[in-house]
Amino acid sequence: MKVLKGQDILALGFMTFALFVGAGNIIFPPIVGLQAGPHVWMAALGFLITAVGLPVITVVALARVGGAMDALSSPIGKFAGGLLAAVCYLAVGPLFATPRTATVSFEVGLAPLIGDTPLALFLYSALYFLLVFFVSLYPGKLLDTVGRFLAPLKIIALAALGAAAFMLPAGEIGTATPEYVAAPFSQGFINGYLTMDTLGALVFGIVIVNAIRSRGIESPVLITRYAVIAGLIAGVGLALVYVSLFRLGAGSHAVAAGASNGAMVLRIYVQHTFGGWGSGFLAVLISLACLVTAVGLTCACAEYFSRVMPLSYKTLVMLLAAFSLLVSNLGLTKLIAFSIPVLTAIYPPCIALVALSFCASLWHSQPRIVAPVMLVSLLFGMVDALKGAGLGEWLPTSLAHLPLSEQGLAWLVPSVVMLVIAVVMDRLLGKPAAATA
Repeated sequence: MKVLKGQDILALGFMTFALFVGAGNIIFPPIVGLQAGPHVWMAALGFLITAVGLPVITVVALARVGGAMDALSSPIGKFAGGLLAAVCYLAVGPLFATPRTATVSFEVGLAPLIGDTPLALFLYSALYFLLVFFVSLYPGKLLDTVGRFLAPLKIIALAALGAAAFMLPAGEIGTATPEYVAAPFSQGFINGYLTMDTLGALVFGIVIVNAIRSRGIESPVLITRYAVIAGLIAGVGLALVYVSLFRLGAGSHAVAAGASNGAMVLRIYVQHTFGGWGSGFLAVLISLACLVTAVGLTCACAEYFSRVMPLSYKTLVMLLAAFSLLVSNLGLTKLIAFSIPVLTAIYPPCIALVALSFCASLWHSQPRIVAPVMLVSLLFGMVDALKGAGLGEWLPTSLAHLPLSEQGLAWLVPSVVMLVIAVVMDRLLGKPAAATA
């Protein structure tokens, strides 16, 4: 029976890590570190749960069912599962995450060097998505392209930045903003959503499994084992990156106290620490990180939609790259502003789906449990989404002041209550008739 060599397993882990680490992973932790101040490590704990723990668990959950998201979502039915998959793929694909990789890499890395103009953004994004298009045409070679070449370069650049964050801090840790003084853990937890890593894991699962299969591995047991190892390698790498960037942000109060976002914190720190060539270093780092993630997202989306639409993989790669190019030229500010409420709404049911997939043996019927819990988490996630979009005044008072609502976790308590009710009903109803026949 064919097995992967040690160097192939390491390359697979590097590829998985590189697929996850995009622009959002690099720009959100610094602002959390800056704003959390002395509470940075409590905020980091919450952030690491949603930005590292959940993605790794999602990779494991997908590996157990063969990598495809529709297999994971089977308890909620084919239509609902297909709708959820389409929303997740579109969110982390051409609507938000893929265009964001281009706009962030431009605005953080290149705009300070060549100017922030619509023409410059268009020319950069056109070249950027042309590269994404060509690399994505050959998904079978993704392990070689990303795992053996692009990922090591990306890791070296991130390691240099991480070492500088600890060895060359810009100053002392500053004071925390009021929201981090009140609830540092939950603030970090919610900010972890913005990396889109859990949604990304739902999308990347099939890419990771296909990369394993491209090496001739067909055994489901081995595929699951290698995917789990790859997820763990990626998780360790993500945790190290985040811890370094939290430290970078927390120690940048003296030079970046007025920064309004993580991109600004990062840019100021790099220029302060590395001098004149700092902007060039940052441009290469961000562009490389974003390009790898964009390729992974494009491959995954094309792979999925080629199975549910009458279009070929190569045609979809071209359409996805072209659409992402158009959306990216709307600008980073509009993209982030629109994505926050959408992510806040769709994250809770995805978390519920992944968590409950590990408990299938505890009840008689998965649909009885998974479907109602996901529905409740979606409905109350939309409450948080409306508040995040500044539309909280539309909500009734009873919904606006739910437990944990101020922490952006209004969905959690109702979902747990629904889970208890569903489990009791499952026990009362017993095994479905089909199972007893």
